Amino acid sequence: MPELRDALHNTYNSAANRPCDLSVLDDLPDLPAREWAPFSALELQEALAACSSLSSPGPDHVTWVHLKKIVAEPQCLDVSITLANSCLTVGRWPKHFKESVSVIIPKPGKPSYSAP
Repeated sequence: MPELRDALHNTYNSAANRPCDLSVLDDLPDLPAREWAPFSALELQEALAACSSLSSPGPDHVTWVHLKKIVAEPQCLDVSITLANSCLTVGRWPKHFKESVSVIIPKPGKPSYSAP
């Protein structure tokens, strides 16, 4: 596990703590802020339809099957859409929604998991 952790860390954080010249950004003009188009019920339903019903639950123990059943109820679908659109309007996505659990599944014939 320590080697796997090091491999992931070195891959995704390889530029951490390195000096960076941000002056290249000075010449870029500021673009006007654009409004985010609100989520629709159809977008949410299509996104959930693409999610596997066999996946394991996240830290909150909720699976895609649970979410699919919840949004099958029109009132719950409306609340879910309102919540997502409110997060966009306020500009804050709660930390709880950003948490996940990753599991590495060993594959036959893979000699090493030290390099992702």
